[in-house]
Amino acid sequence: MPKKMQDFQVPVKEQMVEFEKKFRFFMKSDVALLDRIMNYIVKSKGKQMRPILVFLTAGATGEIIDQTYRGAALIELLHTATLVHDDVVDDADYRRGFFSIKALWKNKTAVLVGDYLLSRGLLLSVENNDFELLKYVSTAVREMSEGELMQIEKARRLDITEDVYFEIIRQKTATLIAACTAVGAASAGASEDVVKRMHKMGEKIGIAFQIKDDLFDYGTAEIGKPLGIDIKEKKMTLPLIYALNNAKWLKRKEIIFKIKTQNTNQKVVREIIEFVKNSGGLEYATVTMEKYIKEGREILDELPDSEYKTALHQLISYVVDREI
Repeated sequence: MPKKMQDFQVPVKEQMVEFEKKFRFFMKSDVALLDRIMNYIVKSKGKQMRPILVFLTAGATGEIIDQTYRGAALIELLHTATLVHDDVVDDADYRRGFFSIKALWKNKTAVLVGDYLLSRGLLLSVENNDFELLKYVSTAVREMSEGELMQIEKARRLDITEDVYFEIIRQKTATLIAACTAVGAASAGASEDVVKRMHKMGEKIGIAFQIKDDLFDYGTAEIGKPLGIDIKEKKMTLPLIYALNNAKWLKRKEIIFKIKTQNTNQKVVREIIEFVKNSGGLEYATVTMEKYIKEGREILDELPDSEYKTALHQLISYVVDREI
């Protein structure tokens, strides 16, 4: 099973090299400050999982063409715009180990940069009549905003049920992964039915990815994500929801009170982590994650065998095996 992204990147290695050039061209600006910031964004980019997913899905369902490159760029442009804006909202000084745009150029510039990236993505699609791709990605951005706002609303009351939790992570995380797989298939000329199936597959992978991220909150501090950060931010994740649902009324009331009033106390956070572990919350979340992975694989297995399909299976393994 692949431990590194390079293992499943192999079938689209050449396309990713070409994508890097095209993506930088799509971000070009005649404004010196803006172009300097675009260069910084390119240098500080993350693992590129989303464009890889677009290209692999395109290869598995049809042919990688110019529209595939534009679809991958559209997703990266709009996703980067949301990240730049998120750092302003969260007052975050770092992103992927680099200084955030907000930290280096302040809030006003960061907001305008996010707006610029958004407009570049929209224009890229409109100028090339990629309206179907734009529909998938615009829907994803809308749902990401709705998911974030729903989470903010629910964090005030800490009354999230499993159903609400899954709707939040579907909108916050899974919808963009689903857009990647749908855009890949649509750009490759796949049928409407195949595009819908790929969208559903991406959604399953995205939900599993977020559950895995939730599980990191209860691991060791060395994994890259600070221990108990979700609890400190009053985020109701699946392990905690399960533990609360299976606790006696008084214990449930006590834990919710501590999350509301003592969520920054490290000793209390550790107590809550132990409560979740002892309640079987981690095992329940792991089993649920594996269920979504299985469902995603079943959809993928409907496609004909190819190196792209094999790589997608490896990518799915990475989602559950990754250590950060």
